[in-house]
Amino acid sequence: MRPLRVHINAGMAGLASCFVLGKRLGYGREAMPPHNLTLTLIGASLLWVGWFGFNAGSAGAADGRAGFAMLVTQLATAAAALGWMFAEWIAKGKPSVLGIASGAVAGLVAITPASGFVGPTPAVIIGLVAGVVCFVAATSLKHALKYDDSLDAFGVHGIGGIIGALLTGVFVSKEISGVDGSVWIQLKGVAVTVVYGFVASFIILKIIDMSIGLRVTEEQEREGLDITLHGESIE
Repeated sequence: MRPLRVHINAGMAGLASCFVLGKRLGYGREAMPPHNLTLTLIGASLLWVGWFGFNAGSAGAADGRAGFAMLVTQLATAAAALGWMFAEWIAKGKPSVLGIASGAVAGLVAITPASGFVGPTPAVIIGLVAGVVCFVAATSLKHALKYDDSLDAFGVHGIGGIIGALLTGVFVSKEISGVDGSVWIQLKGVAVTVVYGFVASFIILKIIDMSIGLRVTEEQEREGLDITLHGESIE
């Protein structure tokens, strides 16, 4: 049994970064739509396809467990995309392509610790829960805590990883995985990762900020980092 430490740690590091860096100029006052929805959708699609190799390939063999890992990855991701879509539809009156893509990523994150451990029905449940809860985390929770997470690293990866890790302990199938589930073990792993990931990242970021600094100048930020730091643009 394993919690999804990679995504939980990344989510907590992202949250720490938001608090240390602060908000973007104009955040909450100016409209900040996604830069390019076409590239967002392409990226999410590539992740969805590539994730099959990540989850099923972890079995190290072309066997039944690898097949189950691929199947539950597909089911959970689709369920999470639909879960986010319907939650957004209910909350905001209309769904969005960005929301569907975000939901799919949340599903990929949540099913990863469970792939090779759970069957199809639990995979759908994990996906639906991840889609809805990650939507709430990326919208209502973000506004409540007043942090600026432009990529929703915490709301999607952090929360999605926590959901996936805990529900793996709930739904693990001994017939598929050969092991017994333990929510308590998963909970301990999640708790340690949450605390370590946030505290360690916060300390590192503070040291960098006090030494060489993290933020660019206001002029550079308004002009755009693609131009000011890299001298390139897709336009």
